[in-house]
Amino acid sequence: MGVDIARAALAAGHRVVGSARDAATVEAAVGEHADLLAVSLDITDTASIDAAANAAIDRFDRIDVLVNNAGNFQAGYFEEISPERFRAQMETNFFGPLNVTRAVLPVMRRQRSGHIVTITSTAGVVSGGFGSAYGASKFALEGWTESLREEVEQFGIHITAVEPGFFRTELLVEGSSTLWPDLSIDDYTDTASTIEAWKSMNGKQSGDPAKLAASLVKILDLDEPPARWVAGADAVQAVKQKGQTLIDQADAHLDLSTGLDHTDDAA
Repeated sequence: MGVDIARAALAAGHRVVGSARDAATVEAAVGEHADLLAVSLDITDTASIDAAANAAIDRFDRIDVLVNNAGNFQAGYFEEISPERFRAQMETNFFGPLNVTRAVLPVMRRQRSGHIVTITSTAGVVSGGFGSAYGASKFALEGWTESLREEVEQFGIHITAVEPGFFRTELLVEGSSTLWPDLSIDDYTDTASTIEAWKSMNGKQSGDPAKLAASLVKILDLDEPPARWVAGADAVQAVKQKGQTLIDQADAHLDLSTGLDHTDDAA
């Protein structure tokens, strides 16, 4: 998805800083372009993040948009994911974007302008079985962006969470962005078949990441960009259904939910 976003931004006339663990892979994927700066960046390494931000300022004098897109998918039932793997999921999907944003926010505050876009997921609104680690990381991003939005709007900085549905990216490519559970518990008898079901989805997702990228560039050009952009018909349906489910759950036990305030003793 990052490659398509970079290409769409360049095609729209924007200057782009493209990052990867190895800068050479950026130019190999996107191609050479006068307005492209390829930098090496590891979202878990603050030194490399600071170096990349400084390189962007040296080349282009400012940073107007940050797109937090890096991430991976730790699949599996909660009990079959080791604590180390669960923490690693949070380190990449949650703390990684936080690390990059910490480096860029001071620049945007000085500018009194900017737009931070964080790719979360439909799984940041609607999580499900076999996705507890991934869902936790994406829910955390949603909560963070919601609070950050209120904190930085005073500086003219916009915050947008992008919630894609299923898009035909490398997320489900084994050995690339997907990790299968590292533990095995006999009671979870369908683990193997569930893994095969996930694998079978690779390359068959309905969403076109190039179309998402083109639409995202249009979102960036809006004077008042949305707090959330739900991307994909499947995502829209899932988020709407979750919204109604939350309303139903809030209304389900009003007799027990309300009337819980302190009752002051009579004077």
